[in-house]
Amino acid sequence: MRFVVCGEALIDLMPEEVISPEESRWIARSGGGPLNSAAALSRLGQDTYFLGRLSSDAFGDQLRSHLEAAGVNLELAVDTDDPTSVAVVSLDGEGKASYTFHFDGTSNFNWKPEEFPTLEADDWLHFGSIGSVLGPGARHMLDFVSRTEAAISFDINVRPSTLPDRAEYFRLVSDLMAAVGRGAGIVKASDEDIAWLVDDEENPLGYAQAWAEEYGLAMFIVTLGPDGVAAVRPDGRVVQVPGHKVEVVDTVGAGDTFMAGFLSAYADDPSDLEGALERGAAAAAIVVTRQGAKPPTSAELDDYLA
Repeated sequence: MRFVVCGEALIDLMPEEVISPEESRWIARSGGGPLNSAAALSRLGQDTYFLGRLSSDAFGDQLRSHLEAAGVNLELAVDTDDPTSVAVVSLDGEGKASYTFHFDGTSNFNWKPEEFPTLEADDWLHFGSIGSVLGPGARHMLDFVSRTEAAISFDINVRPSTLPDRAEYFRLVSDLMAAVGRGAGIVKASDEDIAWLVDDEENPLGYAQAWAEEYGLAMFIVTLGPDGVAAVRPDGRVVQVPGHKVEVVDTVGAGDTFMAGFLSAYADDPSDLEGALERGAAAAAIVVTRQGAKPPTSAELDDYLA
């Protein structure tokens, strides 16, 4: 099976050191949810293609190098002269990341219809995050997802600062869930994503079940932070696995790496949903012990699970 991961690749500017009141030092890390998932899938041994728009600027060169070093195929990537998108990362005392984005006129949001390929039924399309809801290209991504014959998974990955209007954000996400549901696909969100979208912190699994039923999804996966992850079927059946107690350095790439770990196992054996969730949770546990989104290899994940 070929995985095609569609969405943004950007630069995460992460704080390193305050030198003086006038000067600070930052690290420019390759990032973006889809880029992280593509790199993680490839490091886990999957045949992975990145379908994203990569700039001709220096940051774009870095993103290409990062993907290539992870073994990701760039034949489907789109070359553009639009500048690379940038996210400024802030970490709280527990290593939890928040983001301020600089996106206007940048590479990830100007998709054109002709830039999307035709995928086959034996491909797996994974997409999501900011590029699926923002910019003039978002409607073209929706059209692409709606017509593809590939198996589909969608990571909602809400970023409220990019679109503070909850109702509009939810409308866009609903259209994408409906498109995924036409192929009986999979949607994933964190419990915090769901709480923000519906302005209700109670019962995220209840919302997941309702959406799985309404949109015809195969399942809705909800990550629960340290409490693990649950997959909810449209009929209300729930498969849940616990989280892992680890020393968290930062949470950058945790959800993206979970999806890679989950998909790499689930695509091979859909009958073992619990095992796929466990593999995803373990992959996420490894990545949060590292600075930045540095996903494990298949061998590292096997050793951790053993």
